[in-house]
Amino acid sequence: MKADKMSARVVGVLFILAAVTSVIGLLLYDPILNGPDYLVRGYQYAGQIKLGALMELLLVVSAVGTSITMFPYLRKYNESMALGHVCFRFLEAVFISIGIISVLALLNLSRDYSTAAAGAPDISAFQASGTVLHAIHDWTFLLGPNFMLGINTLLYSYIFYKTKLVPRFISILGLTGATLVLLAAILEIFGVFPQLSVWGAVLSLPVAANEMTLAVWLIAKGFHVSKLQVVKDA
Repeated sequence: MKADKMSARVVGVLFILAAVTSVIGLLLYDPILNGPDYLVRGYQYAGQIKLGALMELLLVVSAVGTSITMFPYLRKYNESMALGHVCFRFLEAVFISIGIISVLALLNLSRDYSTAAAGAPDISAFQASGTVLHAIHDWTFLLGPNFMLGINTLLYSYIFYKTKLVPRFISILGLTGATLVLLAAILEIFGVFPQLSVWGAVLSLPVAANEMTLAVWLIAKGFHVSKLQVVKDA
């Protein structure tokens, strides 16, 4: 029982760490992702951008860590679904990692432009490279923390709902949030509205609320392992 409580607390802490580092990382990236003069001034914020990358690396570790720690509990209900959750969580982490690489490449691009500025560099070539790297980050941000997040949340929330490992209201919030964030990702892919928009934020709120509610519950109460045993015996 002590091991189960410790595992639940680890999952809860990792969910909170993932949420905090994702927000901090995005804020720290602002000069290189949203600054109109990122080629000229982006490298001036090198320390800030690298700290943002470190935050997102912690996000990657946290995301994979939640799936690994939850796997022994989810597999007792359905091993295939539990494995699917790990795989889609891992894919989410892969997309985030590619996004980190694109941001660091943008930082190098800004450094190279600053170095070459004295020799009248071909600015169009730098701008074209920057446009590609920005696009890579935007698509990985959409496919990882939205699309893949929706699938893996749907999987673990369904198992939680069936097993009552956590209260039903948390599972229902998770299922609802996963469906809405998946819908948001699909609509954003087809250009119905941009990702960083009011509609994108509204449709993403339930899944964020689910993760924080789940995290607090797991830290305070843990998994209802006895409920899982009843389902298994049945």
